[in-house]
Amino acid sequence: MGDVVIGLDLGGTQIRSARLDPALNILQRENMLTLADEGLEPTLQRIKEAIYKVLPEDRSTVKGIGISAPGPLNPLTGVVVAPPNLPGWHDVPLEDILHEEFDLPVYVGNDANVAGLAEVTRGAAKGYRHAIFITVSTGIGSGIIYDGRLLLGKEGLGGEVGHTIIINDDTVSTLEKSAAGPALARRARAAIEAGRESSILELAGGDLKKIDARIIGEAAKQGDALALEIVDFSAKIVGLGIVSLLLLFNPEVIVIGGGVSKFGPSWFEKIWDTVREYTLDDSYWRDLEIVPADLGGAVSIIGAAALVLTRGGQTDVAEFATTLDMYD
Repeated sequence: MGDVVIGLDLGGTQIRSARLDPALNILQRENMLTLADEGLEPTLQRIKEAIYKVLPEDRSTVKGIGISAPGPLNPLTGVVVAPPNLPGWHDVPLEDILHEEFDLPVYVGNDANVAGLAEVTRGAAKGYRHAIFITVSTGIGSGIIYDGRLLLGKEGLGGEVGHTIIINDDTVSTLEKSAAGPALARRARAAIEAGRESSILELAGGDLKKIDARIIGEAAKQGDALALEIVDFSAKIVGLGIVSLLLLFNPEVIVIGGGVSKFGPSWFEKIWDTVREYTLDDSYWRDLEIVPADLGGAVSIIGAAALVLTRGGQTDVAEFATTLDMYD
C-alpha cells in the first residue's frame, strides 16, 4: 500500500471521515452522526472512532490527519474555541488530543478555510496563486489564498469575509447578517407579513417559519416578483463584498459555494453587474473569474486532507496543486 492521508469533516450534524491518496482521491469514506447534544467527551470519542474506521493497519503509510472543524478556532494551535453547533466545546485542544491518540501529525482548520484550500488544490480554482473562496449558506464563510498560501493572520483568525461590516438600511450590519440564508428568509417573512403577495408562502405550505433560502430560490425560478427581488438583493450584497475583496487582495478568481449560490446563473450575473458598477477601475475585474464551487459535498474532506499535504496551507498550495497532475 502506498502513502495515504486521513481527512475528517466535523459538522454539527455529521462526522465524515475518509482515507485519501496523495492526489487527494478518496479511497474509503465513512459517515456517522455527530450527536453533538451529548456533549464534548462523547463527540470526541466519535471523532476517534471515525478516524479508526479509515485508518490503515500500517500507520507508517499515513502522512497525517487533517480536520475540518467549525470556528472559531485557532489553526496554529489546533484549539477549537467555541463553535455554536457543538455544545460544551470551549478551548478544546483537538490537535493535541488526536495527536496523543494516534501519534500522527494532525492539522485542524476552519471549515471555510479548508474548503477554500480544497478548491485551489482540486477544484474550481486549481493552481491559482490568488484565490478567494466564499460560501453563502446559513452563514457566510471564506478562505483566502494569497500568493499561494492560505491567509490566516496572527492567531489564525483572519479572512472572515462574512463578518465584514456594512451599512444596510442605515443599520450597521455584516455580509452574513444581510445576505446569508436566514437573513433572506427574514426579509421574505417581513414582506409577506406586511401584505406582499408571493408564492413563497405557498411553497412553504402556508407556514412563515418554514421559509428558507431554498424555497426563495424555487419561487424565483417560477418568476415570483418578491423572490426575484430577494435574490437580486442577496447578489448585490455579495457583489459589494467582492468589490471590497478585489480592492484589498486583487485576486485572480473568486469561487462561490453554499446553498444560496444555487440561486443559479442570474444570481452570478447580478454579482457581476455589481462588481462592474462599483469597482474602482476595470483593471480589478478585467481578467477576473467568478465561478461556482466545484467539489460539492466532498469539499471539506478533500480540504482536510490537503491541510496535511500543505502543512496547514502554509506551503505553496498553488505549486502543490500542479504536482497532483502527475497522478491523473
